Amino acid sequence: MPTPLNLADPETAVDAQTFASRAARVGDGAVRLRASGGILVMSCAPIAPRGILDTAPTILGVRALAADPELVCDLVVDGASLRAQGVTLELPDAGVRAAWAGISPPVSGWTVTGEIASTDLAAAAHRGMEEVATFVPTSAGEDVVRQIRAAVWGAPEAGLGGIPRGVGFVSQVLGFLGPDAESVPLRESGAWLRLSLRRGHVLVRGSAANARESGAARAAS
Repeated sequence: MPTPLNLADPETAVDAQTFASRAARVGDGAVRLRASGGILVMSCAPIAPRGILDTAPTILGVRALAADPELVCDLVVDGASLRAQGVTLELPDAGVRAAWAGISPPVSGWTVTGEIASTDLAAAAHRGMEEVATFVPTSAGEDVVRQIRAAVWGAPEAGLGGIPRGVGFVSQVLGFLGPDAESVPLRESGAWLRLSLRRGHVLVRGSAANARESGAARAAS
C-alpha cells in the first residue's frame, strides 16, 4: 500500500499534488520531499545538467507547505505518482534517484541583493520558449535538444540583471507567476541565488553568480 504523508488540510494536499504534477512534466520529473517541524518542503529541478558535458545550470523550484508537526521524511519520488486523498498525500512504494537531490541550498546566510519584477520573469520565459521552438530541428535527437535548451536557459538575461533566463521558465512552468504582478526579492548565499515569489522559490546554483555579473556587465556596456 502507498505510504501517506499527513498535511495540514485537504486544500494543502491538493496544492502538493498540483506542484508535483507540474514538476513531473519538466526535467527528470522527480520531486524531493523533506518534512520536519510542521513544514513539508517540495523541490524539483526543471533545469539541471545530465552528465559532465551538459552545460545547463542547476535551477530548482521549491514550494513549502504546512504539514503534520509529527511528520519527518526525506525522500525522492516520481512527481506523477503523488495523489491527494483528504488531508494526506499518498506516495508510491518505491522512490527514485535524482543527482540534483543530493545538492542542498543553504538554510541561512542569505543576503538581499535586489529585486526583479515578475513581469520580467514572464517575459524571459516567453523569449526563451520562442528560441527553443525556433532552434530545435524537427528531427533533432535528445542530445541536440538538451544542448539547445541548456544554451537558451543558461544564457544570462539582461532584463533579469544577468541571471540565467531559465529562472523565468521555472517560475512559469511551476505556476509561481500569478495573475497579479509582484516585486520578487533576490537573495544570494555563496554560490546560490534565490528568487522568492509568493507561490514558491526559484534557486540557481553554481555559475549563476558569474553569469549574472557577466550579463550585467554586457548590459551596461
